[in-house]
Amino acid sequence: MSNLPLVSNAIRFLSVDAVQLANSGHPGMPMGMSDIAVVLWKNHLKHNPQNPKWFNRDRFVLSNGHGSMLLYSLLHLSGYPISIDDIKGFRNLDLKLPDIQSMTLRLVLKQLRVLLVRGFQMVLAWLWLRSIWLQNLIKKILKVIDHYTYVFLGDGCLMEGISHEACSFAGTHNLGKLICLYDDNGISIDGEVSSWFSDDTQKRFESYNWQVIKVDGHNLKEIDQAISTAKENADQPTLICCKTKIGFGSPNKEGTSGVHGAALGDDEVKLTRENLGWEYPPFTIPREVYEVFDAKATGEAYEDDWNNLLNNYQVDYPEDHSELLRTSSNNLPDNFEDKFNEFLSNCVEESSKLATRKASQNCLEFFCAQLPEMIGGSADLTGSNNTLSSSNTELLPESPEGTHIYYGVREFGMTGITNGMILHGGIKPYSGTFLVFMDYARNAVRLSALMKIPNIFVYTHDSIGLGEDGPTHQPIEHLVTLRATPNLNNWRPADLTETAVAWHNAVSSKTAPTSLILTRQGLPSIVDNKDTAELIKHGGYALKFDNNSEVNLVASGSEVHLIMDAANDLEAENILCNIASIPCLDIFKAQSDEYKNQVIDPTKPTLFVEALHPDSWLTIAKPEDTVIGIKTFGESAPGDELMKEFGFTVENIISSVKKLI
Repeated sequence: MSNLPLVSNAIRFLSVDAVQLANSGHPGMPMGMSDIAVVLWKNHLKHNPQNPKWFNRDRFVLSNGHGSMLLYSLLHLSGYPISIDDIKGFRNLDLKLPDIQSMTLRLVLKQLRVLLVRGFQMVLAWLWLRSIWLQNLIKKILKVIDHYTYVFLGDGCLMEGISHEACSFAGTHNLGKLICLYDDNGISIDGEVSSWFSDDTQKRFESYNWQVIKVDGHNLKEIDQAISTAKENADQPTLICCKTKIGFGSPNKEGTSGVHGAALGDDEVKLTRENLGWEYPPFTIPREVYEVFDAKATGEAYEDDWNNLLNNYQVDYPEDHSELLRTSSNNLPDNFEDKFNEFLSNCVEESSKLATRKASQNCLEFFCAQLPEMIGGSADLTGSNNTLSSSNTELLPESPEGTHIYYGVREFGMTGITNGMILHGGIKPYSGTFLVFMDYARNAVRLSALMKIPNIFVYTHDSIGLGEDGPTHQPIEHLVTLRATPNLNNWRPADLTETAVAWHNAVSSKTAPTSLILTRQGLPSIVDNKDTAELIKHGGYALKFDNNSEVNLVASGSEVHLIMDAANDLEAENILCNIASIPCLDIFKAQSDEYKNQVIDPTKPTLFVEALHPDSWLTIAKPEDTVIGIKTFGESAPGDELMKEFGFTVENIISSVKKLI
């Protein structure tokens, strides 16, 4: 390790100089954690800079993502295609190195964007996935998937409530091969954390069933030994508490909050160079550093060895090998579309009254049977969300090969974990809770959309129609919030057929997450022919369209059958109505104007009906149109009484139409 201190200082000054040039950023953490980083990346982390997507690479997550220059420096020095010019462009628009809040680790972590401990939840998924892969697809050769997952954490990460959800869960499930290195510097933005963070972190994590090791975060040998010890423990996750000094080497700012989130300033940069003996100008790295730290040759050797193992696996188990390649590439089976079309035809023929949460479970019977990579779960509401199919088996500490996860009351943790499953690759996760409890998971949902990953959220009990549980459980503004989120497809289906198409859209997606907004109450079937069913994929379609109509009636979900009944009664009075179901407003708005005009006639007034906040529909409504929605909280009463009380009746729709025309 004789040359590693030189590499540590190279990282420190790449970070210091980049932040100084941008006059923006966080130099303190990279200066304090660089010793830990060089030991991990040089001596332990298996990765290949020439193939950042190598499937069996060790995973590295920078949960304390404000120190992003640490990672960029590591990537540059180890041989990834990040140049000195790229580093000089830190935090500048259209360059490779954005700021913390939108940090895209395109190379190593696919598209993981890290915000405090949000990244840590995702790590749990990777450990689970390794277990699932070993127990199922590749159980014949355990070494095919044997990577470790390393996480850098800070004080802020451990203060966040989500850290409890994630860490408790990791310990419960005995997730060995998870090694977290905690930057225990005692400083946050507001100053010394002892006044607001006095936890005994060691005892806390030991109570979670973690192995805890304490080291001097600037002693390279101690760090190296601790990581080696952690790797030997297959039955527990490990927290390595690294006592560090934020802003290490800065004569006047080391150990203070002043170095956390601001450039050091020219004078202090000069003094720090003198203090650490770094005689090189800004952005100048001695050749010796590259020679010591470049990982291209070793990374290529790691991957070559793995490919040889994989080739042997292909010879011995060709079907399993093909399935491994298919699922890790997020591809559907070759015959999947034919089987789905057959299933969709069966859905069209089904005429029984169903809650769409039950319709969703019926769909899962098909999708889980066809796609063994689907892993379900619920935040302690399995029976209510209907997320468990007959193809699922329970995933428990004693049965890690299962395909349905009991997350407990951990909505945020659950959603972050499923994000991580997708980023790891090879799994199609879905998770369930009540729509109103989406609030607890909101940040992780947003990250799914931001990262462009195809997560699937099953949100049941979608309106006041759920009934007696009252306003604390009745969503009002939630679907508006989801629809306002860029790159998120939100389906509120009206029957089994629409639900089947929604699920098909969700499992087929490669770049956008999907939420399924489902009812507690039973709904009649509305789609009665395959031609109509084929139109659902456009997000909206006409159930009835006549150029001689006087008005458009538009609804989603549980209100579609109401506008259909109202249209029938109005027709008896010689008032013709177009009828449109819009199960996915997000996708519908992306259709061509020609198609949308064939669904909602722009020359006619329109009545929109949805038992949620009305603002979503204002994005497509004309000034003269009317929206029947809810702008107040609900009440506690039977669902049918509440629907009547809030105006979701055939009679009120008829009255509103007559006023509109």
